[in-house]
Amino acid sequence: MSETADISLSPSAAARISAIAAKQNKPAILRLSVEGGGCAGFQYRFGLADAVEADDVTASTDGVTLAVDQLSLDLVRGSMVDFVESLGGAAFQVTNPNAASGCGCGTSFSI
Repeated sequence: MSETADISLSPSAAARISAIAAKQNKPAILRLSVEGGGCAGFQYRFGLADAVEADDVTASTDGVTLAVDQLSLDLVRGSMVDFVESLGGAAFQVTNPNAASGCGCGTSFSI
């Protein structure tokens, strides 16, 4: 595990993860991974993790850890994970400088 500036977690995302983890009695660790699929080619996957894996890259904000595997990091390097609330709903959002385009819902992207 190594902590790096290659990925970051906003304070609003950290607060939301902390609240969700507390309700589920889990550690405040959010795993971000990238899978093939979605309407634009790649899609983001979020989930609470029980632990950080040895080869994960991590970022921490306000006691909350964001964990990304090495393969996914190549596709999201330099990204910020945020939690956004709007009239349309609330969701985790990835601001990815590597994405050439994305879908309307913000869950998939292409490079």
